[in-house]
Amino acid sequence: MAENGKAHQTVIKKYANRRLYHTGTSTYVTLEDLATMVQSGEDFVVYDARSGDDITRSVLTQIIFEQENKAGEDNLLPVAFLRQLIRFYGDSMRTMVPSFLEFSMANFARDQDGLREKLSQSFGPSAFQHALEEQVRANMSFFGDAMKMFSNFGGAAQGAGAANPVAAPPAPVPVPAGSDLDDLKRQMAEMQQRLEALAKK
Repeated sequence: MAENGKAHQTVIKKYANRRLYHTGTSTYVTLEDLATMVQSGEDFVVYDARSGDDITRSVLTQIIFEQENKAGEDNLLPVAFLRQLIRFYGDSMRTMVPSFLEFSMANFARDQDGLREKLSQSFGPSAFQHALEEQVRANMSFFGDAMKMFSNFGGAAQGAGAANPVAAPPAPVPVPAGSDLDDLKRQMAEMQQRLEALAKK
């Protein structure tokens, strides 16, 4: 399965002059183009053209850096979250952070997609767009707070071994069944409460 997944990945080559070459279309692309590919769900891997090393992680990090600089007030990553993330480099709990972030973001994306779809069906594609963007920023802030649980948990985990390394993430919030505005507001409030509860553990 892994090999099949890799076979379907678009290959991007990065040259010494920092230019990025899309081997599928035989054209040069920019970080902005790669960001668009990610947003549209197109998977790709980036190799250093000279050494052949896989540098996908560093290029994706560059994309985030560019997006955060461009976003201004609409950026996604709160300063407190970035500081906490940096603190985990070299920390004994750092090996647990990637799995936690990946699992949490997957659930978050799934819940947001369901809510966005329900809003679109009930009120039209442009309804409550600003409210959803505010919700995304608020929830990302809660993720930053939730990361603090690893610092508090570090000592207990080393004493208890690997019996129960991490508290289970909150259950995904179901998409509201009705189309009532109060129900939608209640569901968004519940999502915030679940993340707040995780941050306090």
